[in-house]
Amino acid sequence: MAKNLVRWDPFREMASLREEMDRVFDSLYGRYPRERAEISWAPPLDIEETENEITVRAEIPGMKKEDIKISLTGDTLSISGERRHETEQRGKTYHRIERAYGRFMRTLVLPNDVQADKVKAAYSDGILELTMPKSEKAKAREISIEQ
Repeated sequence: MAKNLVRWDPFREMASLREEMDRVFDSLYGRYPRERAEISWAPPLDIEETENEITVRAEIPGMKKEDIKISLTGDTLSISGERRHETEQRGKTYHRIERAYGRFMRTLVLPNDVQADKVKAAYSDGILELTMPKSEKAKAREISIEQ
């Protein structure tokens, strides 16, 4: 049953709160420092489960599929990569930089065991989609009453 629980990470919550507060202050003063734009970031993702599979979709726009790394160890899935900032050129003035750049890593515990050798990954229009068939032991079974 513990696999169905979402692990709460208080440090991620604090970092998220700080980022949101920084964003509010930056928007009030019309600034967005470059160093804030190159800190680590975490792409948003959705996890969907059906009777036979688990699907994970992550928003990772502006990257090449070769720059995204995916690993599965037991029931732990990791997605990582790095989105690079365009190099500054003389003669350009940045008035606002709001897109996040830098390294990212998302690690999550899947709600059920999957067949690692049958996982499929696709990347299109900035969305990474992983389709993972559940292992036979993870699928629900109907048990008949014999007596």
